Amino acid sequence: MKQTILVTGGAGYIGSWIVKGLIEKGHSVRVSVRDKSKTEKYSHLLDIDKHYSGTVELWEADLTVLNSFDAAAKGCDSIIHVASPFTLSLKNPQENLIDPALKGTQNVLNAATKSGTVKKIVLTSSSAAIYGDNVDWNSSTMPNGLSEEVFNETSSIEHQPYSYSKVLAEREAWKIFESQNIWDLVVINPGFVMGPALTTTSNSGSIDFMNDVLTGKFKMGVPELEFSFVDVRDIAKAHILALENPKAKGRHITTNVEMNVMKMTQIIETVFPHKFKLPKMKSPKWLMVILGPLFGVTRQFVKLNIGHPLKLNNSKGKKELGMTYIPIEKTIVDMVNWMN
Repeated sequence: MKQTILVTGGAGYIGSWIVKGLIEKGHSVRVSVRDKSKTEKYSHLLDIDKHYSGTVELWEADLTVLNSFDAAAKGCDSIIHVASPFTLSLKNPQENLIDPALKGTQNVLNAATKSGTVKKIVLTSSSAAIYGDNVDWNSSTMPNGLSEEVFNETSSIEHQPYSYSKVLAEREAWKIFESQNIWDLVVINPGFVMGPALTTTSNSGSIDFMNDVLTGKFKMGVPELEFSFVDVRDIAKAHILALENPKAKGRHITTNVEMNVMKMTQIIETVFPHKFKLPKMKSPKWLMVILGPLFGVTRQFVKLNIGHPLKLNNSKGKKELGMTYIPIEKTIVDMVNWMN
């Protein structure tokens, strides 16, 4: 059934793929942007719009402005709330991460309640709302990987502020959900999102990270740091499956494979031999403790993440949403090709 769907952050890295998937299916999509005069931020969506039966409308709204989403939500059947900053920077975390994540969630969900029409919300959370540091799995009692049952209890504004912003926002979403009986809530908890973007104006920590890898920031050695990676196109698919499936409930860890950064660079070197300034060795942990602060990495982060394996359990998403995943090699190669 065709719907009118508000996608917050629909011009961003993840949101653009969600919007593309929705208009391919013929839905009417409202995309929130902070400033409609900055057409370069969303022109790619209007280009995609020309090729499919669905439609795209642009609505101005700001995560941190009270009631900003009320007009955009009114008349919608559903909302996919993607908009939330992702940066690896530690500068001004309250202003740059926590305020927009928390206030944005409150504004969007309250707009849904006031709309009188919205029946379902799909929220983009993060695996960072499941755990704060890799050591959290090591100290858990979940050999098959951390599951949706757990919330990140170890992050704070001083340590892992991005993760802290995500767990605060998701907990607030569940609190607002429990206070009403008008709309249903389904949450997607992605791993570290990688893969090609639909626009060169995308601003994401994922793209910044890959750029650092390709341009030689880690040429002298890469930390033994393990992530749980997932393709941006699979994250978009998960949101749409969650929207369409009336039986989808609760949280869904949506991630493909755990892998350290050295393995990722080896995949790049195999496909693009000698093209990039890639690391040839791992940096010893003791050196990271000393040099980490020069790269904006705290000693506490090094202690709790470097050298610690990670495992997330994605079985619920496979079973309940029917998720399948793009091979990680294709994700990495497609991203490198897009960036070059």
